[in-house]
Amino acid sequence: MSSDNHQSTLRGTEDIVECSQGSNQISQLPKRSTAYEKERSNFLTWEGRHDPLNPRNWSKARKWTTVIIVSLFTFNSHVISTMIAPALPYIGQDLHINTSFEQALVLSVFVAAYILGPLFWGPFSEVYGRIPVVQVSNAWLLCFNLGCGFAQNKQQILAFRFLAGVGGSAPQAIGAGLLGDLFIPEVRGRALSIYSIAPLLGPAVGPILGGYITVSTTWRWIFYSTTISCGVVQASQLLFLRESYAPVLLHRKQKMMIEHTGNTSLYTEHDHLGRSFKHTIAIALTRPFRMLATHTIVQLLAVYLAYLYGMNYLILSSFPLLWSDIYHQSIGAQSLNYLSLGIGFCLGAQISAYLQDSIYMRLKRRYVVDGGPGRPEFRAPVIIPGAIIMPVGLLIYSWTAEAHTHWVGPNIGAAIYAAGAIISFQAVRGYLVDAYTTYAASAIGAATILQSIAGFGFPLFAPSMYKTLGFGKGGTLLAVCAIVIGWPSPLLLWIFGERLRARSLLEA
Repeated sequence: MSSDNHQSTLRGTEDIVECSQGSNQISQLPKRSTAYEKERSNFLTWEGRHDPLNPRNWSKARKWTTVIIVSLFTFNSHVISTMIAPALPYIGQDLHINTSFEQALVLSVFVAAYILGPLFWGPFSEVYGRIPVVQVSNAWLLCFNLGCGFAQNKQQILAFRFLAGVGGSAPQAIGAGLLGDLFIPEVRGRALSIYSIAPLLGPAVGPILGGYITVSTTWRWIFYSTTISCGVVQASQLLFLRESYAPVLLHRKQKMMIEHTGNTSLYTEHDHLGRSFKHTIAIALTRPFRMLATHTIVQLLAVYLAYLYGMNYLILSSFPLLWSDIYHQSIGAQSLNYLSLGIGFCLGAQISAYLQDSIYMRLKRRYVVDGGPGRPEFRAPVIIPGAIIMPVGLLIYSWTAEAHTHWVGPNIGAAIYAAGAIISFQAVRGYLVDAYTTYAASAIGAATILQSIAGFGFPLFAPSMYKTLGFGKGGTLLAVCAIVIGWPSPLLLWIFGERLRARSLLEA
């Protein structure tokens, strides 16, 4: 019997008891009340605020250890995605990859795999649990990333890079859902802020490391070194990570209680006993597509995340053109400029961490009575400072580059842009996690489809745009897009978000 059927039975029992009249009520009440109590006694859930099995009752040390390890996996994946950027000419020379487009494809094909991976990593984590999927996907990344280091031709490195990206895409879908497992909404903002640094900081740090490794040794050591870091992450996962997904944990508790008591009538709110395993897997794997096809709020936020993510990779792809062709810096000096993005991301993350939790609590006190749950729309105001800062940073970056000012000028603009981008990025992801806590992995996976398409596609047209329009006009065009897309978004989300969510129905 499913949880919905159980709840219907309970409601039906209550209605019969309430509607019974006269002597008939007296004779029937004890039996129905006993059945009702028996039904209730078979329902398994968390045992209050101190249940040690509930991940939200874990110690702070255990929670933050989990956050840090999963963040390291995410960071490692995104470092790998861009670390080869300074080495592309050397890779092209050794593997006979002659055109700039094909070299750019070696870089961005890793991100193209982010389109595919979350579509099954996320749903599998909602069937088998978070930790098995995290461990398998990291091992997958390790193996195929090592294969890139041994590649002997163009076909091999493109294939291995794509397959490595499939493994590296798992944290894109699972990470935010895992944080939803561990933290209540009132304190989730800080955890999301720390975790969300990884997908934006990684691409900034990667080229710095890649530049110095390329100069010091060979481009193959980029892959060897990152494979070693994958091994370190894998070891930490095996030692310290524990399952956090509530339906899986409650199912384990159910099996243990059945074995101990022999009571096969025990059930949880997540049971779907009328479903076959094949049907359960099919529903899980199609859930991200159904969300993207039918949930208007997911569609809109997916477009916004795609814009933010694509812009990040576009700015990253413009760095080699700027620092090599315009400022004529060496590879080592070029890579240091990526620090400006890293500084901006870290600064923005700290601002976002404070704003998300403080604004959420303030709005909850103002709009929610009797201590009820908050609303995902309480994340919307945090988007505002990010949306304002982004175009300012883009204009400073672009026009100082156009004017060939001191190299500090474009770096200041890049840092301001990065701070605004991560503030908005974290707020939108926080909204999705709040709106789809149990199925947050599928919601993030659905958004990642468009996000990854943008991350793959934007760098491919960036060089042509800057060469045609110049840095000044090209950056102004991007700033105008940032204003048109970014400024109305938080207001529309605040006004229409709840109604759009109410229109969305999902088969669990």
